[in-house]
Amino acid sequence: MALRFHWRLLQGGDDLNLPREMQNPMAVTGLPDLDQQIEFCRAAEQAGIESLLTDFGWSKPDPIPLATVLGRATAKVGFIVAYRSGLMCPTTFVQQLNTLSTLIGGRFSLNIVAGYSPQEQRYYGDFLRHDERYERTDEFLAICNAFWRRDGPVDFDGKYYKVEGAKLNTPFVSEERRSPEIYIAGNSEASRNVAIRQGTCWMRIADSPENLKASIQPVLDSGKEVGLRLSMVARPTREEALRAAYSLLDELDEGARGSEDSFRSGSDSVSMTLGVRMGEKEWPTPWLWTGAMRSLGAPTISMVGTPGEIASAFMEYKRIGVSQFIISGWPKLDEMLFFGRNVLPLIRRLEREEETGESSK
Repeated sequence: MALRFHWRLLQGGDDLNLPREMQNPMAVTGLPDLDQQIEFCRAAEQAGIESLLTDFGWSKPDPIPLATVLGRATAKVGFIVAYRSGLMCPTTFVQQLNTLSTLIGGRFSLNIVAGYSPQEQRYYGDFLRHDERYERTDEFLAICNAFWRRDGPVDFDGKYYKVEGAKLNTPFVSEERRSPEIYIAGNSEASRNVAIRQGTCWMRIADSPENLKASIQPVLDSGKEVGLRLSMVARPTREEALRAAYSLLDELDEGARGSEDSFRSGSDSVSMTLGVRMGEKEWPTPWLWTGAMRSLGAPTISMVGTPGEIASAFMEYKRIGVSQFIISGWPKLDEMLFFGRNVLPLIRRLEREEETGESSK
């Protein structure tokens, strides 16, 4: 299976290189910027990017109507629609997504997040604890998947949801699949178990291949995929890549440095806890850097190096069974274009070489 690459959609305020605690309240973050976002989507198509992640959160536009507009303005790129269980009835959720599929030809998948901030969850009327949120997510997706199987009216009687004889007339429409792919985000055992039962891919933050092996094996054994959230700083030379990486910290003022610590203190996310642990070692591998994590968040755990070094690193992940990646970069557009021109062709060449080598044995 060829590696699959997705990118985080450009958002208002991204060019300011600010920690989320500073960027989230800004007016520009809460507004769609359709001209720039459509341009970014079309550039992603040219760069060989499969899908773009549309984030969910109180500070951002709702991802479902945003994906609708962007999907209508593009021809090939897909959208990973982030959403949280508990915000609406699963029947309504599937109805909205099935309608979205008819409008953009099924070019979307789901990134289901159980929530990482109890405070933010309460904005939406959700007061459940961490593991309870994953229990609810399991039930939520069980109902969604029952609709997508289309094997009759849906009956479900659980702890968090109950539906009786539920039907939807609008189907999921796609030439490739009978239902959307479902990425379950998180690093906890609870998130992994939901991915195995209800998802198609467990999407967690990056770590070294050695550290990932044991935790991802149950997912692979179940026939599901494993993906990683990470960032990238790729440059023609290693020296340039290192300068670019450390310059991210140089550009932050004193108030922004370490600001992720205050955000993390109010979170019950296992990803946040593991990010702290990883941050204790700045270079877990020669190419994996955690230096920006304490200021800019766990998804900024980054691959840093030349195109050849980055391509080889992706192949290391492939060898342990990781098959998908959602990537960010600084600036997003330039990093994505550099990846498409200089890194992706090397990855495809290395994949062909390994395939040929295996078939010749």
